[in-house]
Amino acid sequence: MASLKFLGRIIVAWVAALCVLVVVWSGTGWNRGEFPWIFTLAWFVGLLVALARGVTHLYRVRVIAGRVDAETVSNRQRRRVEVPYLADEAFAIVDEVIRELPNVHDVSGTRGGLQLRAIIRQQASDQPRRRARPQWQASLDRHTKISATITPTDGSSSVMFVCEPDSGAWTDWFNPDGGASLECVETLVRATTQRLSERRNRERADVRQTAMEKELTAAQLGLLQAQVEPHFLYNTLASAQELVRTDPARADRMLGHLIDYLRRSLPRTDGSLSTLGEELERSTAWLEIMRLRMGDRLTVHTDVPADALKVPMPSMMLQTLVENAIKHGLEPKPGGGGIWIRAGVDGSGLSLTVADDGMGFRSDGAGTGIGLKNLRERLRLMYGSAAAFSIGNNFPHGVAATITLPVTGVVEHA
Repeated sequence: MASLKFLGRIIVAWVAALCVLVVVWSGTGWNRGEFPWIFTLAWFVGLLVALARGVTHLYRVRVIAGRVDAETVSNRQRRRVEVPYLADEAFAIVDEVIRELPNVHDVSGTRGGLQLRAIIRQQASDQPRRRARPQWQASLDRHTKISATITPTDGSSSVMFVCEPDSGAWTDWFNPDGGASLECVETLVRATTQRLSERRNRERADVRQTAMEKELTAAQLGLLQAQVEPHFLYNTLASAQELVRTDPARADRMLGHLIDYLRRSLPRTDGSLSTLGEELERSTAWLEIMRLRMGDRLTVHTDVPADALKVPMPSMMLQTLVENAIKHGLEPKPGGGGIWIRAGVDGSGLSLTVADDGMGFRSDGAGTGIGLKNLRERLRLMYGSAAAFSIGNNFPHGVAATITLPVTGVVEHA
């Protein structure tokens, strides 16, 4: 029924045009004879061409839409697409979709006005494999105008596509566009939907990749944390066993400090950061054990302001630097020496330095184990480029190692 109405509308329009032409002819001074047959022939040929294009239009509409009704047979098509992005992103997506259409020309848009316009030019030269059509037939082709308007909503956008011939609406009665507007608007909807689907797939893939990277980072941090073990444990227990026989009181103090150290070394089950104050208490307990073992050969100097004690930092990092200074700097040195723990907080973050006046950098490669390597890797995984670690000579003797951390805690990085 819709097809018959569409073809009937074309016939009515051409008959009405003939009647108007006859009336105009009769009202002029040229009506000395009958209505010229050449006009009648031209009218008849035009009607046949219009009906042929109407049949082609109906065929293409049925192929494209799968149905023929008042909505699909119209020469002027409108479609609305919901885009789950803000207006700027929606504008960029629509602009890419329109520019990828075949035979598109004169693409223009105003990002501030959230509008885009373009023209699809139907030209025989765009189809080189087809035989060139007659000029009169090519003149019947109507270019298709495209307009897209983006309307921002709450956290998303709505895009209205409008495709229509570039001639006046009155010409729709005489010259169907062959389904060009319907094909164009359906292509825009499909292309936009596909682009949105691809973007959502990429976003889901990025989320999965980020989750995998976080899991890998957590696993790496867990492995590195597990490797930061108190290597002195067996030596301390052996020393305590020896002192039990020779100096029970001293052995008791050593075991007390060992218990305090181990209690402070329990891993955090929630994965949260420690604080400089907590790490300093842990290292102090460890240094008390070392003072019982080394005696007067070890002196400890601490200079940490109160405002730095609550600054978050990863656990065991201070302990790593302290152990490294004792093991590789002071224990091998005849007569021992001193260790300094200094900290400061300013606008750039926390600066923590552990220095000693021991043996310094040794030519035998001592001090190149996994401790400092793990420290650097943990800093990289947790802070990226926001943290720094440096180690160098201490004047006049020994080594100084410094960690610089942001005061905001762990930094999210790719």
